[in-house]
Amino acid sequence: MRTVRMLATAALAGAALLGLAPGASADSPTPTADPSASAGPTEAGTTFRTAARFLPGQQATAQAATGDYLYWVFPADTGQRPTVNATVTLPGAALRHGPTTWRVDVYDGLRRRQPCMYGTQSRTAGKEASSVELACVLRPVRASADAWANDPLPGSYYVRLTVTGLPDEDLGQPFTARVGVTTLDKGGAYATDGSLAAPLVPGATTADQAESDADAGRPSAVEAAAPEDGWSSGWWSDRWIWTVAGGVLAALAGIGGYVLTRGSGRPSRVPPAV
Repeated sequence: MRTVRMLATAALAGAALLGLAPGASADSPTPTADPSASAGPTEAGTTFRTAARFLPGQQATAQAATGDYLYWVFPADTGQRPTVNATVTLPGAALRHGPTTWRVDVYDGLRRRQPCMYGTQSRTAGKEASSVELACVLRPVRASADAWANDPLPGSYYVRLTVTGLPDEDLGQPFTARVGVTTLDKGGAYATDGSLAAPLVPGATTADQAESDADAGRPSAVEAAAPEDGWSSGWWSDRWIWTVAGGVLAALAGIGGYVLTRGSGRPSRVPPAV
Protein backbone atom coordinates (compact mmCIF):
# COMPACT_ATOMS: atom_id res chain seq x y z
CA MET A 1 0.00 0.00 0.00
CA ARG A 2 2.88 2.35 0.79
CA THR A 3 4.24 1.82 -2.71
CA VAL A 4 0.85 2.59 -4.26
CA ARG A 5 0.57 5.78 -2.19
CA MET A 6 4.03 6.93 -3.25
CA LEU A 7 3.32 6.34 -6.92
CA ALA A 8 -0.03 8.13 -6.65
CA THR A 9 1.69 11.09 -4.98
CA ALA A 10 4.30 11.17 -7.75
CA ALA A 11 1.59 11.12 -10.43
CA LEU A 12 -0.30 13.97 -8.77
CA ALA A 13 2.87 16.03 -8.43
CA GLY A 14 3.67 15.48 -12.10
CA ALA A 15 0.17 16.51 -13.12
CA ALA A 16 0.44 19.66 -11.00
CA LEU A 17 3.77 20.58 -12.60
CA LEU A 18 2.51 19.99 -16.10
CA GLY A 19 -0.52 22.07 -15.24
CA LEU A 20 1.77 25.10 -14.98
CA ALA A 21 2.71 24.94 -18.62
CA PRO A 22 -0.64 25.81 -20.25
CA GLY A 23 -0.43 29.21 -18.62
CA ALA A 24 2.44 29.89 -21.04
CA SER A 25 0.92 28.07 -23.98
CA ALA A 26 2.65 28.54 -27.34
CA ASP A 27 -0.55 29.80 -28.89
CA SER A 28 -1.63 32.27 -26.22
CA PRO A 29 -1.94 35.75 -27.71
CA THR A 30 0.25 38.50 -26.34
CA PRO A 31 -1.30 41.66 -24.95
CA THR A 32 -1.52 44.27 -27.64
CA ALA A 33 -2.02 47.99 -27.52
CA ASP A 34 -4.88 49.36 -25.47
CA PRO A 35 -8.10 49.68 -27.55
CA SER A 36 -8.26 53.36 -26.75
CA ALA A 37 -4.92 53.78 -28.50
CA SER A 38 -5.84 51.66 -31.55
CA ALA A 39 -5.61 54.62 -33.92
CA GLY A 40 -2.25 54.64 -35.64
CA PRO A 41 -0.60 57.11 -38.03
CA THR A 42 -2.67 58.55 -40.87
CA GLU A 43 0.27 58.92 -43.24
CA ALA A 44 2.87 56.51 -44.58
CA GLY A 45 6.49 57.02 -45.49
CA THR A 46 7.81 56.65 -49.02
CA THR A 47 11.18 55.11 -48.08
CA PHE A 48 12.64 52.98 -45.27
CA ARG A 49 14.03 56.11 -43.63
CA THR A 50 10.66 57.88 -43.55
CA ALA A 51 8.51 54.86 -42.58
CA ALA A 52 5.61 55.73 -40.27
CA ARG A 53 5.83 53.97 -36.90
CA PHE A 54 2.91 52.17 -35.27
CA LEU A 55 2.45 49.49 -32.60
CA PRO A 56 0.86 46.04 -32.84
CA GLY A 57 -2.84 46.42 -32.23
CA GLN A 58 -3.03 49.81 -33.92
CA GLN A 59 -4.43 50.53 -37.37
CA ALA A 60 -2.28 52.67 -39.66
CA THR A 61 -3.95 54.38 -42.60
CA ALA A 62 -2.78 56.42 -45.57
CA GLN A 63 -4.05 57.92 -48.79
CA ALA A 64 -1.76 57.82 -51.81
CA ALA A 65 -1.60 57.58 -55.58
CA THR A 66 -1.46 54.23 -57.33
CA GLY A 67 2.16 53.44 -58.07
CA ASP A 68 3.54 54.91 -54.83
CA TYR A 69 5.53 52.81 -52.38
CA LEU A 70 4.16 53.06 -48.84
CA TYR A 71 6.26 52.19 -45.77
CA TRP A 72 5.39 51.60 -42.12
CA VAL A 73 7.52 50.23 -39.28
CA PHE A 74 6.55 48.36 -36.09
CA PRO A 75 8.50 46.60 -33.29
CA ALA A 76 8.57 42.82 -32.81
CA ASP A 77 10.15 41.18 -29.77
CA THR A 78 11.58 37.78 -28.91
CA GLY A 79 9.06 34.91 -29.10
CA GLN A 80 6.42 36.85 -31.01
CA ARG A 81 4.97 35.79 -34.36
CA PRO A 82 3.65 38.91 -36.13
CA THR A 83 0.79 38.82 -38.62
CA VAL A 84 0.58 41.78 -41.00
CA ASN A 85 -2.81 42.58 -42.56
CA ALA A 86 -3.33 45.18 -45.26
CA THR A 87 -6.52 46.38 -46.92
CA VAL A 88 -6.45 48.54 -50.05
CA THR A 89 -9.61 50.46 -50.95
CA LEU A 90 -9.61 50.99 -54.70
CA PRO A 91 -11.07 53.83 -56.74
CA GLY A 92 -14.42 53.34 -58.44
CA ALA A 93 -14.67 50.68 -61.14
CA ALA A 94 -15.70 53.32 -63.68
CA LEU A 95 -12.32 55.01 -63.25
CA ARG A 96 -10.23 51.87 -63.71
CA HIS A 97 -9.22 50.21 -66.95
CA GLY A 98 -8.48 46.67 -65.76
CA PRO A 99 -7.34 44.44 -62.88
CA THR A 100 -4.59 45.51 -60.49
CA THR A 101 -2.14 43.39 -58.51
CA TRP A 102 -1.06 44.50 -55.04
CA ARG A 103 1.71 43.20 -52.81
CA VAL A 104 2.81 43.60 -49.19
CA ASP A 105 6.40 42.80 -48.14
CA VAL A 106 8.02 42.77 -44.69
CA TYR A 107 11.68 43.56 -43.96
CA ASP A 108 13.59 43.30 -40.70
CA GLY A 109 15.84 45.90 -39.07
CA LEU A 110 18.69 44.96 -41.44
CA ARG A 111 16.29 45.47 -44.37
CA ARG A 112 16.33 41.79 -45.19
CA ARG A 113 13.10 40.66 -46.75
CA GLN A 114 11.34 38.16 -44.48
CA PRO A 115 9.33 35.34 -46.08
CA CYS A 116 5.74 34.70 -45.07
CA MET A 117 4.80 31.42 -43.42
CA TYR A 118 1.14 31.83 -44.36
CA GLY A 119 -1.11 34.38 -45.93
CA THR A 120 -1.67 35.97 -49.31
CA GLN A 121 0.92 38.69 -49.69
CA SER A 122 0.11 39.30 -53.35
CA ARG A 123 -3.39 39.40 -54.82
CA THR A 124 -5.04 40.60 -58.01
CA ALA A 125 -8.24 42.66 -57.77
CA GLY A 126 -10.62 42.55 -60.69
CA LYS A 127 -11.82 45.69 -62.41
CA GLU A 128 -15.10 45.60 -60.49
CA ALA A 129 -13.54 44.92 -57.07
CA SER A 130 -13.82 47.68 -54.48
CA SER A 131 -10.97 46.51 -52.25
CA VAL A 132 -8.25 43.90 -51.89
CA GLU A 133 -6.99 42.28 -48.68
CA LEU A 134 -3.44 41.02 -48.10
CA ALA A 135 -1.83 39.13 -45.21
CA CYS A 136 1.61 37.92 -44.21
CA VAL A 137 2.30 35.69 -41.19
CA LEU A 138 5.98 35.95 -40.30
CA ARG A 139 8.13 33.33 -38.63
CA PRO A 140 8.51 33.61 -34.83
CA VAL A 141 11.14 36.12 -33.74
CA ARG A 142 14.25 34.53 -32.21
CA ALA A 143 16.48 36.02 -29.53
CA SER A 144 19.61 35.31 -31.60
CA ALA A 145 20.75 33.51 -34.74
CA ASP A 146 23.88 32.63 -36.69
CA ALA A 147 25.36 35.43 -38.76
CA TRP A 148 24.62 33.58 -42.01
CA ALA A 149 20.98 32.87 -41.12
CA ASN A 150 17.99 34.90 -42.23
CA ASP A 151 16.02 34.24 -39.05
CA PRO A 152 13.82 37.10 -37.80
CA LEU A 153 15.41 38.86 -34.83
CA PRO A 154 13.99 41.36 -32.31
CA GLY A 155 13.83 44.92 -33.57
CA SER A 156 12.04 47.04 -36.15
CA TYR A 157 10.06 45.50 -39.00
CA TYR A 158 9.16 47.43 -42.12
CA VAL A 159 5.95 46.94 -44.08
CA ARG A 160 6.00 47.94 -47.75
CA LEU A 161 2.79 48.14 -49.76
CA THR A 162 2.63 48.82 -53.48
CA VAL A 163 0.92 47.88 -56.73
CA THR A 164 2.93 45.52 -58.93
CA GLY A 165 0.69 45.24 -61.98
CA LEU A 166 -1.94 47.51 -63.52
CA PRO A 167 -2.88 49.21 -66.79
CA ASP A 168 -0.71 52.24 -67.51
CA GLU A 169 -3.81 54.44 -67.63
CA ASP A 170 -4.49 53.71 -63.93
CA LEU A 171 -1.18 55.06 -62.63
CA GLY A 172 -1.69 57.96 -60.25
CA GLN A 173 -5.27 57.16 -59.30
CA PRO A 174 -6.01 57.67 -55.57
CA PHE A 175 -6.43 54.79 -53.15
CA THR A 176 -6.66 54.29 -49.38
CA ALA A 177 -4.58 51.76 -47.44
CA ARG A 178 -5.09 50.36 -43.94
CA VAL A 179 -2.39 48.26 -42.24
CA GLY A 180 -2.45 46.47 -38.89
CA VAL A 181 -0.30 43.96 -37.02
CA THR A 182 -1.23 41.36 -34.43
CA THR A 183 1.24 39.21 -32.51
CA LEU A 184 1.10 35.68 -31.13
CA ASP A 185 3.40 34.61 -28.29
CA LYS A 186 5.15 31.37 -29.31
CA GLY A 187 7.15 31.15 -26.08
CA GLY A 188 9.91 28.63 -25.44
CA ALA A 189 9.22 26.52 -28.51
CA TYR A 190 11.43 28.92 -30.48
CA ALA A 191 13.71 30.09 -27.67
CA THR A 192 17.49 30.24 -28.10
CA ASP A 193 20.28 30.35 -25.56
CA GLY A 194 21.77 33.66 -26.73
CA SER A 195 20.50 37.19 -27.16
CA LEU A 196 21.45 40.26 -29.16
CA ALA A 197 23.40 43.07 -27.56
CA ALA A 198 20.66 45.41 -28.81
CA PRO A 199 17.53 44.99 -30.94
CA LEU A 200 17.91 45.66 -34.66
CA VAL A 201 16.52 49.17 -34.91
CA PRO A 202 17.68 52.15 -36.96
CA GLY A 203 20.23 54.24 -35.09
CA ALA A 204 21.20 51.53 -32.59
CA THR A 205 24.92 52.10 -33.01
CA THR A 206 27.35 52.20 -30.12
CA ALA A 207 27.35 52.59 -26.37
CA ASP A 208 28.96 56.01 -26.80
CA GLN A 209 26.00 57.17 -28.87
CA ALA A 210 23.56 55.86 -26.26
CA GLU A 211 25.50 57.65 -23.53
CA SER A 212 25.46 60.84 -25.57
CA ASP A 213 21.68 60.59 -25.98
CA ALA A 214 21.28 60.04 -22.25
CA ASP A 215 23.43 63.07 -21.42
CA ALA A 216 21.37 65.19 -23.79
CA GLY A 217 18.10 63.95 -22.27
CA ARG A 218 17.08 62.22 -25.49
CA PRO A 219 15.69 58.68 -25.59
CA SER A 220 18.06 56.31 -27.33
CA ALA A 221 17.13 54.83 -30.69
CA VAL A 222 16.49 51.47 -29.01
CA GLU A 223 14.16 53.03 -26.43
CA ALA A 224 12.31 55.08 -29.03
CA ALA A 225 11.61 52.00 -31.16
CA ALA A 226 10.63 49.73 -28.25
CA PRO A 227 7.26 47.97 -27.96
CA GLU A 228 4.72 49.37 -25.53
CA ASP A 229 6.03 47.27 -22.61
CA GLY A 230 9.73 47.53 -23.57
CA TRP A 231 12.15 45.00 -24.99
CA SER A 232 12.43 41.62 -23.29
CA SER A 233 15.66 40.60 -21.62
CA GLY A 234 15.95 37.57 -23.89
CA TRP A 235 16.82 35.00 -21.21
CA TRP A 236 13.38 33.98 -19.92
CA SER A 237 10.96 31.69 -21.73
CA ASP A 238 8.44 29.02 -20.74
CA ARG A 239 11.07 26.47 -21.73
CA TRP A 240 12.39 26.87 -18.16
CA ILE A 241 9.06 25.57 -16.82
CA TRP A 242 9.21 22.47 -19.00
CA THR A 243 12.87 21.88 -18.08
CA VAL A 244 12.20 22.04 -14.33
CA ALA A 245 9.04 19.94 -14.65
CA GLY A 246 10.90 17.31 -16.68
CA GLY A 247 13.70 17.13 -14.11
CA VAL A 248 11.26 16.70 -11.21
CA LEU A 249 9.30 14.01 -13.07
CA ALA A 250 12.53 12.16 -13.88
CA ALA A 251 13.50 12.21 -10.18
CA LEU A 252 10.06 10.95 -9.16
CA ALA A 253 10.25 8.18 -11.77
CA GLY A 254 13.63 7.13 -10.39
CA ILE A 255 12.29 7.00 -6.85
CA GLY A 256 9.25 5.02 -7.98
CA GLY A 257 11.43 2.52 -9.87
CA TYR A 258 13.64 2.03 -6.85
CA VAL A 259 10.65 1.42 -4.59
CA LEU A 260 9.23 -1.17 -6.98
CA THR A 261 12.49 -3.08 -7.47
CA ARG A 262 14.28 -2.99 -4.09
CA GLY A 263 12.30 -5.92 -2.64
CA SER A 264 11.39 -6.52 1.00
CA GLY A 265 14.96 -6.93 2.30
CA ARG A 266 16.76 -10.03 3.61
CA PRO A 267 14.48 -13.13 3.83
CA SER A 268 13.86 -14.22 7.44
CA ARG A 269 14.66 -17.86 6.64
CA VAL A 270 18.28 -17.10 5.67
CA PRO A 271 20.74 -17.52 8.61
CA PRO A 272 22.44 -14.26 9.72
CA ALA A 273 25.93 -15.58 8.95
CA VAL A 274 25.19 -16.46 5.33
